[in-house]
Amino acid sequence: MELPRASTGLSGLDQIFHGGLPQARTYLLHGLSGAGKTTFGLRFLLEGARREERCLLVSNAETPAEIDALMRSHGWDLGGIHLGMWEEGSARGGQEYTVFSPAEVELEASLSKLFAEIEDKNPQRLVIDSLAGIRMLARDRALFRRQIQSLCCFLADRECTTLLVDDIAQQGESGTETLVHGVLQLEHFPLVYGGDRRRLRVSKLRASDFVSGYHDYVIRRGGPVVYPRLVAAAHEAQLGGELVTSGLPRLDAMAGGGLPRGTSTLLLGPSGVGKSTVSGLYASSAAERGENVAVYLFDETPAVWKARNEGLGIAVMAHIRSGRIRLVHLDPAEMSPGEFSHGILDLVETENVRVIVIDSLNGFRHAMPGETLLLLYLRELLTFLAQHDVLTLLTMSQHGLLGDMGTPLDLSFIADNLILFRYFESAGSVRQAVSMVKKRAGPHERTIRELEMTPEGVRLGEPLADFEGVLAGHDFVPVPRAREGIGS
Repeated sequence: MELPRASTGLSGLDQIFHGGLPQARTYLLHGLSGAGKTTFGLRFLLEGARREERCLLVSNAETPAEIDALMRSHGWDLGGIHLGMWEEGSARGGQEYTVFSPAEVELEASLSKLFAEIEDKNPQRLVIDSLAGIRMLARDRALFRRQIQSLCCFLADRECTTLLVDDIAQQGESGTETLVHGVLQLEHFPLVYGGDRRRLRVSKLRASDFVSGYHDYVIRRGGPVVYPRLVAAAHEAQLGGELVTSGLPRLDAMAGGGLPRGTSTLLLGPSGVGKSTVSGLYASSAAERGENVAVYLFDETPAVWKARNEGLGIAVMAHIRSGRIRLVHLDPAEMSPGEFSHGILDLVETENVRVIVIDSLNGFRHAMPGETLLLLYLRELLTFLAQHDVLTLLTMSQHGLLGDMGTPLDLSFIADNLILFRYFESAGSVRQAVSMVKKRAGPHERTIRELEMTPEGVRLGEPLADFEGVLAGHDFVPVPRAREGIGS
């Protein structure tokens, strides 16, 4: 029979454990100093206190004053949690403290006092922070392991859910992993530029399923926030298959009537060629139909994005004010991929966002620690969005402006559709061209059309039938081209 669950107080962590920690078991919480172990432990106890459970914290890692300061920094109240300290201290401010002095007694005597404290308070939730005090007194790995085994056996008969906190970096260093019911590893590491990254991993959970792998987390005022790794297969598919239009007839005709909902489209080309503008057309058109749209900006500010679109006749301000278009400006140096995907998941599932623009992948790729991981991450994210019938537009800039251009990341095999943008030279001027070179589901034009962006609107010309080498940055004799504007 499956054990009832004890909520950790962190919704993201509860999702990883499929509802919380199995009750009346002992768990190891380990990581380097500064990873947030004490904060996780306190949040676990606060959740128990909120549920009117008996909670006990026994600490030799923090003084009562330090624990008080940590609680105040998060806006928390110690009420309902009893503190037992493993070092010299005294009762303060009406709060009862139990004092242990491990430096003056033998290990067995110290553990006996710990056992007596647990028996006296009879907690339903217990955090021992940390095992370093026992390890210091044991001085021998075998003796330390025997004492922890004795502690685990003692706790097993008490129907108490326990977190044992330890300051270690890697699994296996503690020597206690085989004695506990589960192991939660916290990590934090610096980037070359930007804030430190934090992630956690459940490396063991006996007789219970959980979401494996690394999960990002941050520590803010109010406590840790855990972002479970996105697993697209865990979400139910909702496919519609309708075509999404841009509001520009020739662009829609080029796409075979529109972009299928539930697909991803990569807008690829050099900087400034019109990728963001075309994605803005789709965003504005969707908002005009009453759909919710989210635009994630990595490379430009919301003010620039709004001014550029309005200056080209693309009405976005009214939709932003109404809430139909949500602009989210992100700094890849300060944001983890898990936080990013969690934000998208929340908007899709709770606010029914139907169109998502990520502008651009060049900025987002700096948030990922490797090209292989980025491809895997994007595949999972795009699968999730496809299952929820969301149209996703991804812009990516190539290196260079004319001629051969390099692509920082090959996403052509992941995206369902590919719209290619190019500069080309004609009659002493630099022009822009656009072509839909890939559409996985349904027909599309195979023409190349001139793209013009004017204060009167975005225009597409007739197919460049008398040009060759446009996509490669070369040209031949130009011919007159008809123009089309928005609404024509």
